[in-house]
Amino acid sequence: MDQASRLREIVRKKAYEPACHGEAGRAREGRWPAGPRVIAVTSGKGGVGKTNIVGNLAIAFRRLEKRVLILDGDLGLANIDIIFGLNPVYNIKHVINGEKDLAEVIVKAPEEICIIPAGSGLHELVHLTNGQKLNLLNEFDTLNEDFDIFLIDTGAGISSNIIYFNMAAQERIVVATCEPSSITDAYALMKVMFTQHGTRSFKLLVNMAAHADEARSVFENLSNAVVRFLKDVSLEYVGFIPKDDNFQRAVRQQCTVLQRYPESESSKGFCKLARRLLAGPASAGCDGNIKFFWRKFMSYH
Repeated sequence: MDQASRLREIVRKKAYEPACHGEAGRAREGRWPAGPRVIAVTSGKGGVGKTNIVGNLAIAFRRLEKRVLILDGDLGLANIDIIFGLNPVYNIKHVINGEKDLAEVIVKAPEEICIIPAGSGLHELVHLTNGQKLNLLNEFDTLNEDFDIFLIDTGAGISSNIIYFNMAAQERIVVATCEPSSITDAYALMKVMFTQHGTRSFKLLVNMAAHADEARSVFENLSNAVVRFLKDVSLEYVGFIPKDDNFQRAVRQQCTVLQRYPESESSKGFCKLARRLLAGPASAGCDGNIKFFWRKFMSYH
């Protein structure tokens, strides 16, 4: 059997491989035996602190002894490496083109967090050949046993790749602030994903809130709109990150607030968020692993 035939056979088997085997296969603490929880962090509007939330949440998970992998899915901006003070040489484009193995592209951030730099390589995901898709799937197959959490830092808005990342993820955290435009755009994102793609489950995180009541008001406004106009959508409130001058200081210093100011109010907020997410169940679906995420993502193109 030549190489092309072997590749086609692998694709055929993967296409029909079950992601899990019913409720009995669910592991404790929200994990599936097939692999890690896949969480997309997204927003309808830019400038809400989404990338810094991903970086700090990753640190918080690590301090709870979870192994974390981040995909920088913020097209063209590559901000996740900046907040960790990294300068990656390679990105996912080199894997797509077969120039590098995934292990050679992954970079180590502080506290043993692993990052897949994407940068302009995400443009290539829209136009992959079957051979490139297979190569990427095979590379990601090797990661399932190495991580507990797979965080995806999506871009802001409703472009195709952002929508596809959110659709393929097991869980979606929508980040909003107290600004009316942020709330409106968060609703618009959920509306598009529900009405055009059938996505029904979202989690809301409010960033830069002055206090708990202000954050709860943002959730109630969004929840009321969802109940009225998107009746089959579930919106879960997972908390807020308090407004904190130390958060902005850490951004300017190109590090996470949890690293530089671990006792600050925002740092405590990230630790509380990580504990809450881990205490809750994983999605009721059977897609809690990296390779199934990529199969779903690529099926949309």
